[in-house]
Amino acid sequence: MSVKVLIPTTLQKFTNNQATVLCDGSDVANLLESLDQSCPGIKARLCDEKGQPRRFLNLYVNSEDIRFLAGVNTPLQDGDEVSIVPAVAGG
Repeated sequence: MSVKVLIPTTLQKFTNNQATVLCDGSDVANLLESLDQSCPGIKARLCDEKGQPRRFLNLYVNSEDIRFLAGVNTPLQDGDEVSIVPAVAGG
């Protein structure tokens, strides 16, 4: 199974400057593990000590926010697209 992961510019130093990476995973948690195996060190930037996405990051599966799905337990299928989007704040 192959899932396309869209990597923001700020994290592309972990992906050899690639904006997209193909990974495997039956759910978002497994995908993050697979991504870290391909791109060592990236998971520490994406997840806290409990393996949950950091508060300043939004993860989307096919444009749906995983917070409104099943979180890191959101199932994935072949051909899905996962977007990693840093939160933007300001005033």
